[in-house]
Amino acid sequence: MRRFATVRLVLFEERVFPGVIEEVVLLLAEGEGPTDRFTVHQARDLADLRDLANLTSSWTPRAADDKWIEALLPSDTATLYATVTAKFEQLQDWGATTLGMVTGNNRYFALDSASVQAAGLGESDLIRISPPGSRHLRGLTFGESAWREMAETGSRAWLFYPDGERPSAAASKYIAAGEASNVHHAYKCRVRKPWWRVPMVDVPHLFLTYMNHDTPRLVNNAAGVPHLNSVHGVRLIAGRQRVGQDVLPIASLNSLTALGAEIVGRSYGGGMLKLEPKEADLLPVPSIALVSELARQLRALRPQLSSALRGGELLAVLDLVDRAVLIEGLGLRRKDVKLLRAARDAMFARRASRG
Repeated sequence: MRRFATVRLVLFEERVFPGVIEEVVLLLAEGEGPTDRFTVHQARDLADLRDLANLTSSWTPRAADDKWIEALLPSDTATLYATVTAKFEQLQDWGATTLGMVTGNNRYFALDSASVQAAGLGESDLIRISPPGSRHLRGLTFGESAWREMAETGSRAWLFYPDGERPSAAASKYIAAGEASNVHHAYKCRVRKPWWRVPMVDVPHLFLTYMNHDTPRLVNNAAGVPHLNSVHGVRLIAGRQRVGQDVLPIASLNSLTALGAEIVGRSYGGGMLKLEPKEADLLPVPSIALVSELARQLRALRPQLSSALRGGELLAVLDLVDRAVLIEGLGLRRKDVKLLRAARDAMFARRASRG
């Protein structure tokens, strides 16, 4: 934009090259610049290139690192989104988003109860963890009973974490078995000493799912367990921890936050939405003042929301939280909420078409 007079960008809804799941973008830059805007063409597939004039919108980014995806918002929705996000906060205002533990070999280090018993490992050789993956983090809370149920039904809910100076006899035997299987040659194992001691992370107040088909979830870590790098953690700042753990996971299930996730996150060719920690920092979420004001009302919704989430009824959840947070809390009109939801649904459909 600094160099050229006109910049045209073509984005595709569907995958362009068979077997290639990367995002494909066409860029045409002409003339001698600068310019303060570029035109965006949203095409479904290659056939749509014949009629780009009907697919064009103009966009002026606020900053050089703004993501192009925001250019796909209709102008009235873009204005509304900017207005409402100004009344929200960003997740970084609540706390720090952190990566989980990197073991180098989850199959070796993350153990189920049967493997623990077979290896003769004791409590001093292990720590409890949130099991690998994030399928169990689709509700509002991951508590003690949920962790225990997973541990009892075969999930890898234990991390091999022996004494760094004097591992037990059973742990030493398990370490020797790992070396016999060349586990210690994996890169992350090879560069740390001792190789079998996984670097610990602070226990987060919240989990954040960062690879999502629908929308990211903030989940209360009521079990108080650390996490692997299959999810992010959020350490809430002082003064926000109680209400943040209890109510923010509910309040964040609204259409504006869901739309914000599509904008700040990365859409992968396979249809997944990914949030890196720096992107998660920018996620628009209700402010501490708004969450505190609505805390009693949102807590009352918990049973209904939990049931809907278990049934995979995300849109019903968004309806309930939108009414509490956006309409009653912020005073938005229902038609404004519908605009935000429609934009989120359109961006979700764009991702899902690649799946």
